[in-house]
Amino acid sequence: MGLFDKLVGWLGLKKEVNVLCLGLDNSGKTTIINKLKPSNAQVQDIVPTIGFSIEKFKTSSLSFTVFDMSGQGRYRNLWEHYYKEGQAIIFVIDSADKLRMVVAKEELDTLLNHPDIKHRRIPILFFANKMDVRDALSSVKVSQLLCLENIKDKPWYICATDAIKGEGLQEGVDWLQDQIKTMRT
Repeated sequence: MGLFDKLVGWLGLKKEVNVLCLGLDNSGKTTIINKLKPSNAQVQDIVPTIGFSIEKFKTSSLSFTVFDMSGQGRYRNLWEHYYKEGQAIIFVIDSADKLRMVVAKEELDTLLNHPDIKHRRIPILFFANKMDVRDALSSVKVSQLLCLENIKDKPWYICATDAIKGEGLQEGVDWLQDQIKTMRT
């Protein structure tokens, strides 16, 4: 580590943050993370995540290490093994999948009640994804169905997104970055 890197670290200008990216399978988690990487690091073909993958991207003041967790039913029990290390959560919802909104809410409730999350003031960014799909629910409706207004002990924010076009992603990441900076000061 060079002198400049040490100085940046001491001044708190560049921080590394572990983020858990959670949500049901096919909600767009991997597509979102891919879009957040620099364009020369993005992959063209997105395949379903098996288990988890680790991706990195940077903003002006933070370096994100994202644990992109599989949302398939048989892998969701792995999520809890990463809760302690997570400093923020990105929870992705398929706004067009009305049938599984109840399952998404159940998984969110399980997450929020887990001992490694329950008593921590960890920021949660919700991406109401797939807004480009016809009849997708609005972010307000998604928020109501997930009962987000009941989350009183953690900062949270919901953003309407279209991961394929990248719409709404920067707004969410900016919010998350501000929350993390606020928590560290």
